[in-house]
Amino acid sequence: MPVLDVQNVKGKQISQVELADDVFSVPVKPSVLHEVVTMQLSNRRAGTAAVKHRSDIRGSRRKLYRQKGTGRARRGDIKSPLLRGGGVVFGPDGRNYKYQVPKKVKKLALKMALSSKLNANELMILDQFKLDEIKTKDFVDVLDRLNLNNALIVTDEKNENLELSSRNVRDIKVLRSEGLNVYDILKYRMLVLLEPAVKNIEGRLQA
Repeated sequence: MPVLDVQNVKGKQISQVELADDVFSVPVKPSVLHEVVTMQLSNRRAGTAAVKHRSDIRGSRRKLYRQKGTGRARRGDIKSPLLRGGGVVFGPDGRNYKYQVPKKVKKLALKMALSSKLNANELMILDQFKLDEIKTKDFVDVLDRLNLNNALIVTDEKNENLELSSRNVRDIKVLRSEGLNVYDILKYRMLVLLEPAVKNIEGRLQA
């Protein structure tokens, strides 16, 4: 069972915590991580690109002029794709990119992502992260003391001062434990867990 130091916001070690083997010591398979990350990115796509085809254009279906005798090209109605304002041929119609992988695969990928951070020494645990007020400068001062510049911070519950103080800081994201996902863990270099959030994560993944 891996043991990790618990630090405070000043960067000093105050205790240690044992991490569950079946959550933080799982063999990492890149193919499983790739499958889940691809699913997450695909599900984010809006798929709203669409055009108006000939039948979607508002206008008369009257033939513009007679078929023969004018010396001009044969024309149908004003909705023709050849005319300005007409329908579009072979354009996109909107598409649903969403799909799902099995729940067991998603849970396994989350364990693998956490394990990969522990294996790479890119996992930090803090006892708490409390700010007295909503102030970006105070938040940045804490990051400087902890030497963090590209990190995902996971809390156990809503922390409005922390969430609002961090939203203008580049390459930093604050996330609650129930929203933890594979893509965000792998996107940021450091993973910072608050000590109470560790138990939440283990309880969620061991269920």
